[in-house]
Amino acid sequence: MKGTLLRRAAAMLVSAALGAGLCGAPAHAASDDYVHYYTVASASENLMEIAQRFLGSPARSTEIFNLNTGRRQPDGGRLADQNRLQAGWYLVLPWDAVGSGVAYGILPTGKPASTPAETPPAKPRVDLQSVAQTKIKPKGSATPGTCTAAPATGKPSRWGMLKLAAEQAWKHSRGSGQLVAIVDSGVDGRAPQLYGRVTTGADLVTVGPGDIDCLGTGTAMAGLVAAKPLSGLPFGGMAPDSSVMPVRVVTDGKTVSRTNHAAAIETAVGAGASVIALGPYVDLDDGAVVRAVRNAIERNVVVVAPAPVAGQAPGFAGLPDAVIVVGGVAENGMPAAVYAPRTVDVVAPGVNITSIGNNGAGQRADSGTRYAVALTAGTAALVRSAHPELTAPQVAHRVTVTSDRMKGAQPGDSYGNGMVDPVAAITRELPEEATSASGLGGRPEPGNRLAWLSLVLIVLVGGLLITLLVFRIRHAFRAGPASPDQLDLDWPADPAPKL
Repeated sequence: MKGTLLRRAAAMLVSAALGAGLCGAPAHAASDDYVHYYTVASASENLMEIAQRFLGSPARSTEIFNLNTGRRQPDGGRLADQNRLQAGWYLVLPWDAVGSGVAYGILPTGKPASTPAETPPAKPRVDLQSVAQTKIKPKGSATPGTCTAAPATGKPSRWGMLKLAAEQAWKHSRGSGQLVAIVDSGVDGRAPQLYGRVTTGADLVTVGPGDIDCLGTGTAMAGLVAAKPLSGLPFGGMAPDSSVMPVRVVTDGKTVSRTNHAAAIETAVGAGASVIALGPYVDLDDGAVVRAVRNAIERNVVVVAPAPVAGQAPGFAGLPDAVIVVGGVAENGMPAAVYAPRTVDVVAPGVNITSIGNNGAGQRADSGTRYAVALTAGTAALVRSAHPELTAPQVAHRVTVTSDRMKGAQPGDSYGNGMVDPVAAITRELPEEATSASGLGGRPEPGNRLAWLSLVLIVLVGGLLITLLVFRIRHAFRAGPASPDQLDLDWPADPAPKL
């Protein structure tokens, strides 16, 4: 019971706090969820002003937009423009919104009984252009000195990014519109290369925001996914136009509450993540976790997980095939660990990998399968952005089958199908997707299945009728010249002449 309540509390917190984060599909509040909301008082208001008034920063208007876009308002309208609001609309606000006019409860669905009583204080309209040109620095729950910088375990090297040819992949996709959830130690979003790319996230340990990282591993994973290339810093994430959502499940690198294993996945799905990158703390043999993973895939979310070390897991019993299980390799091609047999789908660089350090540490090098997971998750974000028509299982399939075989890699061994190849994953044509592209193949949505079956039936019946007609005509001609009444074509007889 306690675990259920904790998972529900975490899901409610993130649903109210994030929406869909900075990018990705919006995740609207359920009709029975308690949320912070505001009733628009005047059509002259805009989201920038509301974000400034209740959140302290006009830059956070994106969070409000993602929480509300597409949801039908009481007058039938829908939010589609930050500058176009109507009096009487209800706007769901992030969890930390405060101020006169902010209500808390179940979101109303009907029109307000009367015009909102409180008229917002007169303030100058926010200059959208000036805000857009301002570097956005996440609010962050961590303060300098709260956590110490995690030490580096290797010498900085770009071999991982060079091996995957990330910059070549950017010619085709940069991951725009994708929200990648990082389930690990949190993410310190204060690094310059992560400005504007990290949502507040969720800390399941303390039930609060997840944008604090005392271990550095989650921040490093986030950097490998979404770090922006900056002048003088020869490093960028696999999908530099994507955003990351930290889901913090550990603070000391040792203890992870079992109730948080499945809750982390449920939280990411509820917040609108399109890709989930799991660190090594989530037990993928746990029944609740398997169910959460299945639900994520059914909700069209790509799940990327680290391969288990031999002897530490029975072998992912019951885990869906659509999960991308990743192993790490060193620069010389040797596996980063002895992985459990028949668990690895693909491999990616995982030894001496350079990324962003926490607590202002700049760049640091580290090793671990989690970094191979992050690089693969970034690749999945590139594919999702380039091919939005593909389902999560199709994206996983594409990432897997387009991998570059190495050392004679075979499915089931330490290398799985081979090294992840972002360029091939984005650009290669797959015959099995040909019918899916027409909207008739792959996994049709329930609404399309009837149309698909109807078309097949029409083609079969039509073909049968044409075949019968041709047969009868050929039979008639073979019989030689005959009078019309000898051709048994079932034509109606001429009416008898009138006398």
